[in-house]
Amino acid sequence: MNNSLFITLLNPSIALVLAAAFFLLWRYQRHRPYLAMLGLAYTGTAIGFLLQGFILPIGYGPTKLLSIVLFTLSAILLAGAVVARYTGRVPIIPLATFGAAGVAAFSYFMFVLPDLSWRILSLNFALGAISLVVASELRVIPDKGPVERILFALSLLSGLNFLARPLALMALSGGYADDSALYSSPYWTTSVYSHGLLSLMLALTLFTAEALDRVRDLKSDSVTDALSGLLNRRGFEAKAAQLLERCAKGNLPVALVVADLDQFKALNDRHGHAAGDKVIIEFASRLRMAAGVRGVAGRLGGEEFAVVLPLADPAAARLLAEAVRAVFSAEAVNGLPSDVRVTASFGVAARCGEEGLAELMCRADEALYHAKKSGRDSVRVSYERSPMAVPTPAGAA
Repeated sequence: MNNSLFITLLNPSIALVLAAAFFLLWRYQRHRPYLAMLGLAYTGTAIGFLLQGFILPIGYGPTKLLSIVLFTLSAILLAGAVVARYTGRVPIIPLATFGAAGVAAFSYFMFVLPDLSWRILSLNFALGAISLVVASELRVIPDKGPVERILFALSLLSGLNFLARPLALMALSGGYADDSALYSSPYWTTSVYSHGLLSLMLALTLFTAEALDRVRDLKSDSVTDALSGLLNRRGFEAKAAQLLERCAKGNLPVALVVADLDQFKALNDRHGHAAGDKVIIEFASRLRMAAGVRGVAGRLGGEEFAVVLPLADPAAARLLAEAVRAVFSAEAVNGLPSDVRVTASFGVAARCGEEGLAELMCRADEALYHAKKSGRDSVRVSYERSPMAVPTPAGAA
């Protein structure tokens, strides 16, 4: 294989492999349409590069124009996919404006006032502007991690590659009279290799982002209760311990509310597990709203729940528990007969001294035990006592 053929086929080969990889990812993640956009973008790039080296029967001019249209559409798809991944939208107006301007200018310098050098600059300026649109969108993303910073840097680098490199190399060469001079020039060689390198770097960064998403999903699944959407016991204990530690460092109050659905086993037996699941979901949504963005809510197992509330004293925690109890017991649950009401009992404990989660949970459980013993559908509070006091074990259903 001679050197010119190798250069001609290098980018199409890279692009087609990357396109296949993104389409494969999209096949298993149809809820992420930006992956399909990436597959289409790299497919268009591959065909565009092939049309730079092989002329179709439609003629030289139309083939070149088709190639440029494919390059531009691919750039718009690629830019839109990267932005959509983080913002959920495609900035179509600026992308389409720059793309259309580039194609229009290229067509003018192809068919009206033929000039190869200006055709090159028209395309590169349009692609550079599209790259900078991506950079401007990524710049304002909050809480950027390493992957987002790399994508931002690659967008800037791509913009610089399209804007500065052609100007510098054409200034040194004085422009190109025909395709023969272009394809043997440093401009074309650097175009091929820089595009291949940037394409690989961008694709690998996006693959890394996908891999990190999967790791986060797996980690979230391991600490999340699938039915309620709250943290499971493992996740709750870990998050609650962290919250208690932060409150201790700041000498801030913190309270724990534990809850248990009353006579839940009987409800399941009478109305079925599907109805019981709906009760769990409804009650979990109430606790999630009560916990807010600062609290930590979890389903400890079965019909048992807990919420850690920072900056809450016993009175505030009791007020929250009473609110959840009253609202939940007053509303009908979808899937149950309209005359059936489900209630819950609550135990509240505010941390004393340097209590850990286990000690705090033990006192809240004791308060819950008293709420159950006193008739259910109520809230009881455990107040500070001697550390030597032995809690009464909970066990009432």
